[in-house]
Amino acid sequence: MKRLLFALPLVVALIIGGFAIWGLSGGRDPSALPSVLISQPVPPLDLEPIAGVDRPGLTTADITKMDGIKLLNVFASWCAPCRAEHPNLTRLGQEEGVTLIGINYKDKPEAAAKWLDELGNPYEALGSDYSGRGGIDLGISGVPETFIIDEDGIIRHRFAGPVVGDGLRRFTEALNEVRK
Repeated sequence: MKRLLFALPLVVALIIGGFAIWGLSGGRDPSALPSVLISQPVPPLDLEPIAGVDRPGLTTADITKMDGIKLLNVFASWCAPCRAEHPNLTRLGQEEGVTLIGINYKDKPEAAAKWLDELGNPYEALGSDYSGRGGIDLGISGVPETFIIDEDGIIRHRFAGPVVGDGLRRFTEALNEVRK
């Protein structure tokens, strides 16, 4: 019995070590979170405009009426990675011919308005999701998250995390796949 108790910490350490090695091994993309919404229409959204921002709110009907590919970016003024990705999303909207739409997630309207005034507002439509209900309906795990929506209003890709660095390259590849 003493030998079994002596070996137990070693066995537990080997099991934990095995899971750690498996978790850290390559081949997994943490931004490629599975989503039941891929290949599905955008869920029902009805978000009011942000007070103090000169953009209309956001509804699912608005999204389906817009032409071409849309990037739906979920962001917040309190989110540092959102600030980092903002210039890249602005550039994608200008240079790639996609429509950028946004959801301001669990943010105070005055903070969001100030943030957009400071960084620029590239969004065609922009809804306030102060309650977080729209984020729940989209199945987000946090901010930022960006969805690629095709011309028919179908979600084709979900990108969790900021669209910067290698993430920008992977996001652009996904965008090009949707264009095909």
